[in-house]
Amino acid sequence: MDRPNGVAGFLAICLILTTMVVPGGLLASEASIAFVNWSRLTNEAPQAEAALGSLEEEFGPRNRELAAELSDVRQLEERLSRDGAVMTDDEQRRLQREVVTRKRDLRRVEEEFREDFNMRRNEELNRLHRLVIDTVGEVAESRGFDLVITDGVVYASDRVDVTELVLDRLRERHQNR
Repeated sequence: MDRPNGVAGFLAICLILTTMVVPGGLLASEASIAFVNWSRLTNEAPQAEAALGSLEEEFGPRNRELAAELSDVRQLEERLSRDGAVMTDDEQRRLQREVVTRKRDLRRVEEEFREDFNMRRNEELNRLHRLVIDTVGEVAESRGFDLVITDGVVYASDRVDVTELVLDRLRERHQNR
């Protein structure tokens, strides 16, 4: 028997091997594959909404304080612009220094706020991602899936999309906490 040669022969051998056996000794026709829509899971999970609420509760007051301080500084700037011509030189310099100092302090506090918020947001996202991964694994095991894929999929039929099953499990977990 002649050995296949060239690209056509190589492709024929690869095709035969991939249709016969997959890792773990399963026949390819027995492998059970599912798909989850990651962005839908991380956006629609009740834990995501709870995390947003927690962040708002934690950072909302500081954010409102920053907005109030920004408003105060803008009012001082408007006052300086509007009344600067009729102020004494000392009053004008004092007000200018106050505006500069408060702007500098505001920038520093805003930067600290952003850093704190981003750190906490990342903590919440990491916690959510870990929970979603664990829940996908639970659904996969309970339904007998050999492989669950996400991002980068061009097409997945409803038959293999288990996103709703995972969301249901996440909703149950959220209610039972």
